[in-house]
Amino acid sequence: MCDASPSAVEVSEICEKNNRNVAHGLAWSYYVGYLKLVLPRLKDLISEFNRANNNLLKCKETWKLHILLPVSCEIIDDLQKADSHIQYWKDLPALQLDRAGTKWRSYKQSIYTILGEDRKLNYCIVEYAPPLQSLYAMSQDESAAFSREDRLEQAQLFCRTLGEILQRSKECAGCYRLIVYEESGDSDSHFLSKEILRHIRQQHLEEYTMCEGNHESTNFLSTEPNILISDSDLPGPLLSDGF
Repeated sequence: MCDASPSAVEVSEICEKNNRNVAHGLAWSYYVGYLKLVLPRLKDLISEFNRANNNLLKCKETWKLHILLPVSCEIIDDLQKADSHIQYWKDLPALQLDRAGTKWRSYKQSIYTILGEDRKLNYCIVEYAPPLQSLYAMSQDESAAFSREDRLEQAQLFCRTLGEILQRSKECAGCYRLIVYEESGDSDSHFLSKEILRHIRQQHLEEYTMCEGNHESTNFLSTEPNILISDSDLPGPLLSDGF
C-alpha cells in the first residue's frame, strides 16, 4: 500500500508557504539573541542598581523582566503614552558584550513606576517583546503577503513558543514574567497598568505560597513556577474573524 503522507521536505515547504515558521524563528531569535544573554545577569544588575540607589527595589519576588506580549502586536514605543499610570523612572546598569563584531554592545532595561488604584507606586522592570512589532510591520507591508489573520495566528504561536523555550531554560528560570494580554474593549485608558499590577500581585502571592510550603496551583497561577505564566494568560485558539 502506497504511503500518501507528505515528506518532511513537503511539510516544510507547506509550513513556509503558510508563514508558519515565522513565529517559531522569531521566538528563538529573541531568546538566543537577547533573553539568554540578559536574564541570567539580571539579578546581579538589580543588586548593583540597589547599591547605588538605597536598596530601592526591595521586593525580590519581582526582580524579573516583565515582558509585555499584546496579542494584537500593536506596540507603543513610549510606554508612558500607552498608559499615563506608567512612568519611566531610571535604567538598570547596562550590560555590555562583544557581539557579532560590535565591541561593547549595550543591553539595558528600564525601570518604570506603576501607579495603582490605591495611589501607591510600584517599581517594575518592564518592556515589550520587539518581535511582535515585527509581526505587526509585516502585516502592514503588502510585499510580505502577511494578513491580519496571519498576524494573530503567529502572535499566539510566538507567545506559546517563547513560553515553552523559557520554561526549558535553566539559565533564565525565575528571571522573567510573561504578560500575555488582549487589549480591553471597554476603552480603559489604564488597562495596561492594571494588567501589570495584577501580575505583580500574583508574584507576591506565589512567593507567599512557596514560603508556606503549599505548591498546589490555584485557578490563575502557573503549574510551572519557573515559567510564571498561567494557561489563562495564553491566547486561545485563532478567532475566525481576526482583528
